[in-house]
Formats: sequence, C-alpha cells, structure tokens
Amino acid sequence: MIRVHHLDHSRSTRVLWMLEEIGEPYELVTYRRQKNLLAPPELRKIHPLGKSPVVEVDGTILAESGAILDALAEQYGRLVPARGTPAYTRYRYFLHYAEGSLMPYLLLSLVIKKLGPLGFPARSYVSGQLGHHLDFLEGEVGDAWLCGPELTAADIQMSYPLEAAVGRAGLSSSRPKLLAYLERIRARPAYRRAIEKGGPVALGT
Repeated sequence: MIRVHHLDHSRSTRVLWMLEEIGEPYELVTYRRQKNLLAPPELRKIHPLGKSPVVEVDGTILAESGAILDALAEQYGRLVPARGTPAYTRYRYFLHYAEGSLMPYLLLSLVIKKLGPLGFPARSYVSGQLGHHLDFLEGEVGDAWLCGPELTAADIQMSYPLEAAVGRAGLSSSRPKLLAYLERIRARPAYRRAIEKGGPVALGT
C-alpha cells in the first residue's frame, strides 16, 4: 500500500508523476497551504519536519523527493538505468544535482525578490549562478532524456526546478534545448495525470 501525503503547489507532484509512470496504485492525501503559503501543521503528524512529499510504503515513512524516487525506482525496477553503466552514473548525479545544486539558487532568487531593495547586494551573484547552471544543463540535455533514450527518475526529479526556472530565472528561447526538454516532460501522459490529480506545480513567480 502506497500513501502519498501531497502538498498543493509543491515538489510532491514529482512523486505522483513517478507513480503514474510506473503504474502503481496509491492513495492520495492532499494538504492545502496556509495563507502564509507554509505547509499546514497537520503534516507534522506524518513527519516531524512537516514537509512534503512524505510517502508511506507498507507502513514505512519516506521523505525527501530524491530519496523517495530512488526508493520507488529500485523497489519496482523501473525508471532506473542498469547499475555499472555510464547512464547509471549520470542518473545518480542528476537525481541529486536537481535539489543539491540547482534548487538552492532558485529558492534564493525567490527570497531576494521578496526582500526588495534589501536583496540587491546578492541579486547579481545569484542571477549569475543561475545562468551558469542553466547553461550547463543546456549543454547536457540531448534530444531525448538526461540519461539516454529512456525516461528515468532523474528526469522526474529535474522537472520541478525547471518549472520553477521558467518563472524565477527567465528560462526562455535563449536555451532552446532546455525548453524542448521541458516540453517533452509536459507532454508525458503520466505527467498530465499527476497534474490533474495533484494540481499545478508552483512556479514561485
């Protein structure tokens, strides 16, 4: 039994997409953000940090998007390249890169924007770092998926920061490969089903 504790407009949409792709049934428990946009306190009853996504798999609590996707991929043998291959090395890298390297700058850009004039000293640095990362990704994506011709959980993990980059980092026609990659993501039937069930992804604009 899989139960997904899903927060609206959040990273947890990726878990819904993963489960839709592998075709595993799940129970969806949706939480609504408070007026201050923070997660409701009810989530702390599921996990002490009160964040989402949190997934229950046969009574075991899993947290952190990358860890959840990795665990599901390994358990069901889907959306993960064969171990010991170059594709698997890329898979592990991008599975962690999305939140470990790219997402912090997207979060910082949102905080700086909300700070107004107080954020000016850091704006150029964060903007420059974001541009550097997007240029890097523009050179990494091909005509299919990050790790080869088949979709993997690393692509699912990358979807949220790229959606966020559209609103926060000006992801535009200047990076056509990234835009085309994002359109391939959005065109997946399983991705569309995840959006229908969980609601739109937050862009933070």
